[in-house]
Amino acid sequence: MLQQTQVKTVIPYYQRFMERFPQIEDLAIANQDEVLTYWAGLGYYARGRNLHKAAQIIVEQHSGSFPESFEAVLALPGIGRSTAGAILSIAVGQRYPILDGNVKRVLARFDGVRSWPGERKTESQLWQRADALTPEHRFGDYTQAIMDLGATVCTRSKPQCQTCPLQRDCVAFQTESVGQLPVKKPKKEKPTRQAYLLILRNSQGQVWLEKRPPNGIWGGLWSFPQLQTWQECLTKVESHFSNPPSLLKWEEFRHTFSHYHLLITPVFAQSEETENHRQSVFTGVQQTQGEYPFNEGDAVQAAAHGQWMCQELLHNKKWGVPAPVQKLVLRLQEY
Repeated sequence: MLQQTQVKTVIPYYQRFMERFPQIEDLAIANQDEVLTYWAGLGYYARGRNLHKAAQIIVEQHSGSFPESFEAVLALPGIGRSTAGAILSIAVGQRYPILDGNVKRVLARFDGVRSWPGERKTESQLWQRADALTPEHRFGDYTQAIMDLGATVCTRSKPQCQTCPLQRDCVAFQTESVGQLPVKKPKKEKPTRQAYLLILRNSQGQVWLEKRPPNGIWGGLWSFPQLQTWQECLTKVESHFSNPPSLLKWEEFRHTFSHYHLLITPVFAQSEETENHRQSVFTGVQQTQGEYPFNEGDAVQAAAHGQWMCQELLHNKKWGVPAPVQKLVLRLQEY
């Protein structure tokens, strides 16, 4: 969870996650849809899917015990060289260097590195430096200390240089270039893409959601259908209702991903039909109050066809849905 997310944001998610999945076996046997409900809001959902897959691998291939060899840890989904090194150094007592974002920033300032740390050559140099600085003894303490130094003292903005124990030998501090280091990634303007999110609601107050593909944005989450043209919206409505209702555009808004902006135009359609001429995959949602309504077989079926869902379940965050969909669910209360 701490990969690409700040500690203060992670804590409540972590507490809820551990309460639901206290043992690795609990996580391994869980449905991925449910796992993602506890991840919704943290972003970078591939991390949640990888964590789930890693738990299954640990149970199936390592008898439920976390592996202790670097190669085996590195083979787990979502774990790279730095994360593997941090785990083995702190939790297992093996000497491995780390180079996460905080450590990169500390080393770039301490050594006065004048190139972007993301460049292959520069990153290789930083790895060599990280290895050279990692002591032969108490390396777990060192690993934790240098990560904490970057997280609490040598921060991205407003670094606490006056209280930093490394200031005497820090090139950035001595040359008054702390604010310029590390060198920022060459700026590339993010492109803007456009899409419609189609909000279909039937006469029972249920809304239609479809499960996203496992890869790509919002992978594995439930979302209103994302469409590219107005005609696709019309066609979609016609596929669900024998007497298609008119479409209503809501105010568009922008959602930003790491590589682009998505300009979303919500389109709302309310049907007064008593029953849809295309039935949902299964009907257990209406009878389920406050519980997670899927078993694994249902989830596989629903992933292919989508599902009519009670609006209350979405509002209570019983489903893994992305932030923009949660935002639109709240707006549905106005209707």
